Amino acid sequence: MHRPSQRQHGSVAEEDNHNHSEYEGIVIAGGGIGGLATALALYRVGLKCLVLEQGSSLRTTGAALNLWTNAWKELEALGIAEDLRTRHARLLGSRMVCVEDGLDKKVSYRNHEVRCVKRSVLIETLAAALPSGAIRFNSRVVAVLRSSNSDYPTIALEDGTYIKAKVLIGCDGVNSVISRWLGIQPTRLLGRSTSRGLSVYPQGHSFEPRLYINLENGVRVGYIPINDTEVFWFLNRKSVPKDLETARDPKLIIQEALDSLKGFPEEYHDIVLRTQTDSPTLTLLRFRWPWAVLFGRICKGTVTIAGDAMHAMTPHIGQGGCSTLEDAVILGRCLAEGMHGKSIGTKDEEKTRIQTALKKYVTERKWRVFMLMTKSYITGLLQPGSGRFMKFLREKIMAKVFGNALGHAHYDCGSLYATTESF
Repeated sequence: MHRPSQRQHGSVAEEDNHNHSEYEGIVIAGGGIGGLATALALYRVGLKCLVLEQGSSLRTTGAALNLWTNAWKELEALGIAEDLRTRHARLLGSRMVCVEDGLDKKVSYRNHEVRCVKRSVLIETLAAALPSGAIRFNSRVVAVLRSSNSDYPTIALEDGTYIKAKVLIGCDGVNSVISRWLGIQPTRLLGRSTSRGLSVYPQGHSFEPRLYINLENGVRVGYIPINDTEVFWFLNRKSVPKDLETARDPKLIIQEALDSLKGFPEEYHDIVLRTQTDSPTLTLLRFRWPWAVLFGRICKGTVTIAGDAMHAMTPHIGQGGCSTLEDAVILGRCLAEGMHGKSIGTKDEEKTRIQTALKKYVTERKWRVFMLMTKSYITGLLQPGSGRFMKFLREKIMAKVFGNALGHAHYDCGSLYATTESF
C-alpha cells in the first residue's frame, strides 16, 4: 500500500494514483472535546460518523475547564448535562485580587450557571454516549488529498491508510492539519505559559465554590473547587526557554509553580503541594488572530473545521471549551438541515446540499468566534497589573465596546433535532 510521504504532512496534497482503502460518510479528525462533541451532535440527529483519534486511547490528560451558561445549554442539547452536573459544583461567583492595582473585586454568578468540569470526566462522558465503533484510535491524520476525478477529499493516515469521505471536519487542535490545508493563518505563540493541576483533599476542603484569582508581577494564579474533595489550579506567566523541558516532567511542573508562587497567599502553596502526580501540565499558549477567522476560508468543498482548529484563543474569558461545544451543536444542526426531508438525489445534488450546510455553519460561527477571540485577547492585554493607562482602557473602553463583561456567556445557539436520514 502506498504510504503518505513526509512532505505531505499538513500540506495541500494532490494524489491521483493511490488506492482508497476505505470509504466513510462523515469523518472527524481529532478525538478531543471538539471531535467527540461534534460526533455526538451528529449522532443525535441521526448522522453516522467516524472519529479519528491519533492516540491509542481517549486523551483524558489535562486538568479541568470552566463551563459557562452557554456551554450547559449545548450539553443539554447533547443529552449529557445532568450527568455532569451531579459531579461538579455550581460556582457562586469569583474574586480577583491585584495588589499592584489595589483591586479586590467580587463578581456574582447568580444569573449564570458556571461549573469547573474535569476534562477526563467530560471526555469519557462524551465517548460513552457514542455508539460502539464510532472512534478509531491510532489514526493520525497527516494530509488531505484531492484526486482529479473525485468531488470529495481523501484523508491520509500515518499508518498508510487512506479514507475517502463525503464530509471532513477538522477538530485536530491548535496545530490542525485540516486548518493548514484550508489555508487558515497558523496559530502563534502568545509568549505565556500556563501550568494546571488537580489537587485532592480526601477529608474535604473548606473553600467556597468560587473562582479565585490573584495577579502580581505578571503572574496570574487561581483555583476553583470542582467538588467537595477536588480543586483545580492554574498559573499563567511569561514563557521561559526551559518550559519545554519542564513540561515533560510532572514533578518539575509542580516545583516551577511553587517557585512562581513566592509572595502569593499561603493557600496557593498548599493547593499546589496537594497536586495529583499524574495531573499537572504545562502548556505554551498559542492563539490565532481573530481576523484570520473572520476573513479566512473556514470551509472548502465539503471540508471544514471546529474547536481550536478554528478559533484557538487566549484563556482570559474562559470560552475556549464553551465555544467548541457551540460549534458542535451548530454543525450538527446545519448538516441535519441540509439532509432533512430530501431524497439522496444525484451526486452533484448531494454535494451541493453538503456545501450549503457547511457554508451556513461558517456564516453562523464567524462573527461569534471573532468577537470571543477579540474580547479574550484584549482582556488579557488589559488585565489588572498592566499599568495605569491599561487600567483606564479596561475601565472606560472595554464596557463600551463589549458591553456586559459576562454577556457572552448568555449566548444560545439553539437545539438539535432528530432526522432519520443519513449520508
